[in-house]
Amino acid sequence: MTQLTRIRDAKDHVNETVTIGAWLTDKRSSGKIAFLQLRDGSAFFQGVVVKNAVSEDTFALAKSLRQETSMLITGEIHEDSRSHFGYEIEVKDIKVLGESEDYPITPKEHGIEFLLDHRHLWLRSKRQFAIQQIRNRMIQATYQFFDQEGFIKMDAPILTGTAPEGTTELFETDYFDTPAYLSQSGQLYAEAGAMAYGKVYTFGPVFRAEKSKTRRHLTEFWMIEPEMAFMHQAESLEVQERYIAFLVQAVIDHCEYELHLLDRDVDQLRKYTKLPYPRISYDQAIDMLQKANFEVKWGDDFGSPEETYLSDQFEQPVFVLNYPKSIKPFYMLPDPDRDDVYVCADLLAPEGYGEIIGGSEREVDYDKLQAEMEKKGLDQSAYQWYLDLRQYGSVPHAGFGLGLERAITWICHLDHLRETIPFPRMLNRLRP
Repeated sequence: MTQLTRIRDAKDHVNETVTIGAWLTDKRSSGKIAFLQLRDGSAFFQGVVVKNAVSEDTFALAKSLRQETSMLITGEIHEDSRSHFGYEIEVKDIKVLGESEDYPITPKEHGIEFLLDHRHLWLRSKRQFAIQQIRNRMIQATYQFFDQEGFIKMDAPILTGTAPEGTTELFETDYFDTPAYLSQSGQLYAEAGAMAYGKVYTFGPVFRAEKSKTRRHLTEFWMIEPEMAFMHQAESLEVQERYIAFLVQAVIDHCEYELHLLDRDVDQLRKYTKLPYPRISYDQAIDMLQKANFEVKWGDDFGSPEETYLSDQFEQPVFVLNYPKSIKPFYMLPDPDRDDVYVCADLLAPEGYGEIIGGSEREVDYDKLQAEMEKKGLDQSAYQWYLDLRQYGSVPHAGFGLGLERAITWICHLDHLRETIPFPRMLNRLRP
């Protein structure tokens, strides 16, 4: 097989003749020179074909190539100070592998529905390349962070017989004549893991049958859900902010090229690596919103406008602590000093991106947890295994969940979650 060089590695082959496998994204030509815009999945750069330096057939071929034709390009790598990437290839030979005719996504503007209908091809564009590269880096950084923090990864089931937060927003399916649900969270299983292994995290797809069309919602997305035994909420918050700062720094360190393609302000991102993050109580948040003339009262949950306003008051992500019991799930630990709030927190991202983490300390007392389940009208028999965790060596423990796509949307400064996942599933979209 031909030894191929990746575009991303051009810096290691300056003034060397190499062969790359590439697709044509665009081209332009004058009488004696053709400029080929090339991609290979690792980066984008320019191929220059000089008429006097190649055969007549090669130059004619270069001028006739169509968008997304695949080929082997042989040539010499040179530095190119005019481009951000910094390198280009002086083409000596072209071997076409796969023709492409009437490629549907042209350099002109297309509507979002058209692009989503052609998502399998839209992924090839520079912007989508940059987003998916950053997604990949954040996944790698997640594994690295939790490994160095002493966690083990535990895989929670996708098909479940119970629901952490009720069944009204779950996809139900038949499981051999028994109702089952696509998981909306791995948390309850992670708690079992924490009682076995101390510190665990789940990382997998979750599903919400919420009929929402907002820019912050997908019906299928990926969650990272750590759970930590012998840990209280204050310590959990420190893990959360270290994790977010680690993710941001990893993207800054390894995705300079991709951030440039997205025109993302790196200096702005650097602010989010400074710890600790500010903390305010839910009570303080309500007071801030009311003073800003928001029509909210104590006990209300926050929507996008409220979260955006609160986060705009700080230069870093901000924790909002201790929400009312009425708007949070049953498994959270009640505040020992008052009976109307849980020991919990949401982390709001800056720049109008809202909640990216939700977490709490968990209830550890069997009788109290059972009473909360009864108040919520939950079937205790379905949760007996979860109650068992409080019967056999219960310990203080805390955990949280981060929605990967929301975090990517914020770090990449995107308008909608739909670009953060290769094939988004939304209220009215199941294909491709």
